[in-house]
Amino acid sequence: MKTVVFENVSKIYRTRYYQVSALKDINLEIRRGEFIAIMGPSGSGKSTMLNLIGCLDRPTEGEIYIKGTPISGLRDDELTDLRRNTIGFVFQQFNLIPTLSALENIELPMIFRGTDSGERRKRARKLLEIVGLEDVADRKPVEMSGGQQQRVAIARALANSPEILLCDEPTGNLDSKTGEQVMEILAGLRDEGVTVVLVTHDESLRRYAERVVRLRDGRIVDVSAVSS
Repeated sequence: MKTVVFENVSKIYRTRYYQVSALKDINLEIRRGEFIAIMGPSGSGKSTMLNLIGCLDRPTEGEIYIKGTPISGLRDDELTDLRRNTIGFVFQQFNLIPTLSALENIELPMIFRGTDSGERRKRARKLLEIVGLEDVADRKPVEMSGGQQQRVAIARALANSPEILLCDEPTGNLDSKTGEQVMEILAGLRDEGVTVVLVTHDESLRRYAERVVRLRDGRIVDVSAVSS
């Protein structure tokens, strides 16, 4: 089953004085439960592609299908529902709320979804167990290491059981050992049927993916399977 499909997608950013073609005629299919890495130099279009998959932006030309639904015609509230119910985000900067504990940060997406308080507390604790951080439930971000914060961020991204997990340089602020721990968690999610899309500059992370999509100047220049 195809979870994400790009059909002749281009993205152009326009200002009063100039325009930038961030993506040019992209065609790509991402299967359910696939771990795919999007790689390329700065300015190649990686983040733009991730934003489009995450329904944070719309294509200028072409169409993107998320689970068979074309996104270009969706209203803003429909895009919000799609993001909330289908997509999780993990960022390089963690983006945890500093005044909330680890447990409360994980609960936040479920609050927005209207999940019952007892149910969301139970799920938040379960997710902390999954990422190996039961002992930091009551700590605020400033009281956690970078690796702990990133694992809490992953747990938060999984709060609403997303089918697609988008990861933008998730190990960029971590040391190599902690980065490997984070990547092992992400790789394990694939085995549970979650589609993982990773944007990274780090060539060492390609081994976790099933396929690598390479971008240059807004175009796909190569799609290759990763040897196990």
